[in-house]
Amino acid sequence: MAEPPPRREPAPVRHFARITDITLAALTLIFFVAVALASGVHSPWQGTIPLALLLGALLLVRRRWPMTVLLLSIGGIFAYHLTGHWSPAGWIWPAAVAYFTAATTPRVRWVAAIGLVQLVYSAVDFRSVLDTNPTRYLIHVAGEGLLLAILIAAGLTYTAAMRWRERLGETDSRARAAEERLRVSHEVHDVIAHTLAVVGVQLNVAADTLEEDPAAAAAALRLAKDVRNRAMADLRSLIAVLRDSPADTAPQADLASLGTLISDARAAGLEVTLDEHGDPATVPATPAIAIYRVVQESLANTLKHAGASKAEVTINYAPRSITVEISDDGRGVPDGADVTEGHGLAGMRERVSALGGVLTAGPVPGGFAVRADIPVAGSTA
Repeated sequence: MAEPPPRREPAPVRHFARITDITLAALTLIFFVAVALASGVHSPWQGTIPLALLLGALLLVRRRWPMTVLLLSIGGIFAYHLTGHWSPAGWIWPAAVAYFTAATTPRVRWVAAIGLVQLVYSAVDFRSVLDTNPTRYLIHVAGEGLLLAILIAAGLTYTAAMRWRERLGETDSRARAAEERLRVSHEVHDVIAHTLAVVGVQLNVAADTLEEDPAAAAAALRLAKDVRNRAMADLRSLIAVLRDSPADTAPQADLASLGTLISDARAAGLEVTLDEHGDPATVPATPAIAIYRVVQESLANTLKHAGASKAEVTINYAPRSITVEISDDGRGVPDGADVTEGHGLAGMRERVSALGGVLTAGPVPGGFAVRADIPVAGSTA
């Protein structure tokens, strides 16, 4: 019978499996010989020890050739009995490990059929006891059958548990991949929204000043080109997450890039002030990226929708939490109207919520404000 090719396991797993096989081989050898000697076998070297050595040696390769090991083990037991030796251990127990291992393969029906044949032969071989001691005969046959059923059931249970663990691992991998794709979609949205807002403003400036002030138009186009180039680099880094591994991507924008972000907004005609309190160097990487993206998306919304001339960015770096507030003097929303939450605000809210924080956005006297409160990982309230 051809065996399925063995699956390659990590080195620690293979090392543990090798130790397990050696241990089972040694236990089979020791217990089989010990039971034989305790049952009155006087010449163990004439059959008992050779069979025990064969059964133990076969277990060393049970994972690679499970069905072959089972058939050879049963063959050895048959040869032992047919040459006139008596086995106090019965027919099934000496091949117990081989039966269990073979039951973990797709050929479990063959294993059950082989075991049934062996049980029938065992019942026939032990029939001499039936007339003198029916109870003993019944216990012997039922015990052999029960042991076989337990071994096959254990093999099936083990296989089912391994498959469930693999499926669980695959489910976890798919969940992590979905979370990563969601994160990337947020990043892509933030990059594109900011870029379109700044580039759009600069293109309008270039179009308005092209005839009266070519130099100003050229400067606006150069700035739009610079912003576009940085956005393309960010997008290539993000798309690489979907193609390769995150370890191969460029570092994400963080607090060190806030200056460039503010400069872009100022160049687009928005008067932006940045007020920071505390030490930004103490902020972990994940909250730092979230802060950057909240500021980026808020300024992009201000440029696209608010019609504002001024914006204030205030960041407070406290030991236990970080507060980010972006306010502008734009038109906001009409009195009594609800804030329409598009992809930008929803993405910011999800990003902040994922870190255990809270984001609020809405009209304030004289404009519109976005506020994010983000706890620092490991801090206690």
